[in-house]
Amino acid sequence: MSKGGGRNLVLYVDDDAYGWKCFVLRGESGFVIKPDVLNKTTAVIYAELKEAKRATFWCENGTRRSNAVTLKMTELKVMLDPPAAPALLGESVTLSCRVWGGKAETAMFYKDNKPITDRTEDTYIITNATQADTGQYRCHATYRYTHISADAARQEGDSDAQELKVIGGPPAATVDSTSHNNLKCFCRDCPDNCKSCYWYHTLFNDSFAHRRLPEKTQIITVKEGGLYSCRRVCGKGFSRFSNVYSYTAQPEPVNVLPIVVAAILMVLGVLIVVLIALKRRRRGGSSVQATAQAKDKTTGGDYEQIQLTDQAVYHTLGENTDKDKAKAKAEAEGGYEALEKRQEEAVYHTLGENTDKDKAKAKAEAEGGYEALKNRQEEAVYHTLGAAEGQG
Repeated sequence: MSKGGGRNLVLYVDDDAYGWKCFVLRGESGFVIKPDVLNKTTAVIYAELKEAKRATFWCENGTRRSNAVTLKMTELKVMLDPPAAPALLGESVTLSCRVWGGKAETAMFYKDNKPITDRTEDTYIITNATQADTGQYRCHATYRYTHISADAARQEGDSDAQELKVIGGPPAATVDSTSHNNLKCFCRDCPDNCKSCYWYHTLFNDSFAHRRLPEKTQIITVKEGGLYSCRRVCGKGFSRFSNVYSYTAQPEPVNVLPIVVAAILMVLGVLIVVLIALKRRRRGGSSVQATAQAKDKTTGGDYEQIQLTDQAVYHTLGENTDKDKAKAKAEAEGGYEALEKRQEEAVYHTLGENTDKDKAKAKAEAEGGYEALKNRQEEAVYHTLGAAEGQG
């Protein structure tokens, strides 16, 4: 670190972060630092050197202790930035060459004062750390302060040497996917007592939102996007943290079944309403027809219908007054004989009401009578007799 600078150090725990305390050792003086708890499993402290040349920071909860981070002050513009966490056997280690107030254009890395790469990027990565990678590392960079002036002169410089130690540590776990949203925690070198797992999740856009998941099985199903890691629980100890697996949440398919069921129910409801309406309408029409028929029967007198073979004879009996009785008697005595006609024909005789003046004519017609003409065979003769009393 440059003089007067500081860094945020993040503490990740498996239990409650409120039970942890952090410490700093500057030279021979030690101090307690109260961490700021972000959530149940995450806390942060601000680490600064003040006037010291170097300082070491760590945290404890009474029975457990975190790894230690050592910060060193430099007066140089070029700085070698090693990882804050210990370099573990078999894991990758990243070294960065930084320039105070700017960015390195080219960089060369050295181990024990010997160049270790021909590349000129400002980052050097050890993919699979071994004990042979332990040593003193430094970098040489060329740079310009282009943010001050586009024509700024090129400068160069060396960093201080930093010691890198590769330690064995516990075996490392590995996270891999078994399907599009199922993750499995492997540990090939773990002993047999490493049965359960701890799973951790970090949001893409918030590195401080680091939490331990409630699942303890080797395989979990994930739904939320983010960075996932695990480690195996081995009795009183743990494996190393696994690699970080990046998972992007997939959009959930739309379930169309409820929509289809709702549409079917709506259609059935409309059909039921239409059928009920039609049924009520038919009942209403039948009632109207029945009322009309009843009205016809009560207003036109009494009707008697007699069915014959392919023919019908209708007799209408009107209401007779006392004055019509004489005419009715005469008609009963003489009768009327209708003309014969062909089959399928009908003869209708209607007896109307006669006045007093028609009685003489009715009597003469009754005495003389009428004789109908004879027609062919196969024809029917219909005789209509009026209402009669007494002699009739």
